[in-house]
Amino acid sequence: MPPATGKMIAEVDGAIGWLVFNNPARRNAVSMEMWRAVPGIFDRFEADPAIRVIVLRGAGEKAFVSGLDISEFADAFSSSATAVGIEEMSARACARVESSPKPTIAMINGFCMGAGIQIASSCDLRVAADTAVLAIPAARLGLGYPADSIHRLVAIVGPAHVKDIFFTARQLSAGEAGHMGLVNRVVPAAELETRVRETCAMIAGNAGVTVIRTGQL
Repeated sequence: MPPATGKMIAEVDGAIGWLVFNNPARRNAVSMEMWRAVPGIFDRFEADPAIRVIVLRGAGEKAFVSGLDISEFADAFSSSATAVGIEEMSARACARVESSPKPTIAMINGFCMGAGIQIASSCDLRVAADTAVLAIPAARLGLGYPADSIHRLVAIVGPAHVKDIFFTARQLSAGEAGHMGLVNRVVPAAELETRVRETCAMIAGNAGVTVIRTGQL
């Protein structure tokens, strides 16, 4: 499967569909082009019966997704109408991830900030390296955050933790994120991909009907 765009890569490896946020020069910050590419990649993965699990990851070792690509969005946010359009586009992309009938895993390495948590929380499972750092700095930047994404976070960690994350805008270690329930599993950074692949193999080896029905929860 060829790259979806220069900054969003779709690859198939056995039963795994890999969606790669490929903007390493900006720590995989998400641009308009990248948001737009997500639904199409999921359409292709879901149409391939060989793919049993979809893994979302960032290119390189420094970040999963470090937030929005501010270099592209700075002028856009000067217009409230454009800012709303960007929020709607990100919400559509994350809703597409969340609604996938195939299990989704966020493989979190390095920085996972703002839009990174928005994307990761749309996945069924989140596996983080012990060196990962997570935060939602919206309050420091004076930015809003999509309501649907806030609701997802409340469902995952509860309202008290969500208020802590947003009110303080502080950075969370992988360990603290795991304690909150924001990530399902924290593993040594050197073992991250291996452990994710092991999880994918276990999922792929199970009954598809059961997995799909459980994913609808």
